[in-house]
Amino acid sequence: MNKLPRHPLVLAVKPVIEALGATMVAAEEREPGDLPLRWEGQTVAAVRMAPLHGALDRLIDQVERELGGPLPTLTREHKQQAIRLLDERGAFTLRRAVEDVADAMGVSRITVYNYLNALHR
Repeated sequence: MNKLPRHPLVLAVKPVIEALGATMVAAEEREPGDLPLRWEGQTVAAVRMAPLHGALDRLIDQVERELGGPLPTLTREHKQQAIRLLDERGAFTLRRAVEDVADAMGVSRITVYNYLNALHR
């Protein structure tokens, strides 16, 4: 059972951890690869990073929440902003990301590439 302590550090970082798609586990449930959260030399909890599988979907969901709606319904300016946010967060380093984002956005691959090229000029 994942019983997290009501420690100030745990309470402070929990929203950030969840926004990143990671989870927090109790110190005694820590596994290899989990990142310890230490307070005054003691591990109070650990962060378990989200798997890469589904990473692009999580990034798209996060951008949709930030911009206030599903990608296909956004204005052109907001779609460009979505591409900028996804690019800043490393989405386009993932295989087939341009094609998947284009599909999610309801635009062509060429449109996504044009938005990316405009960012990197």
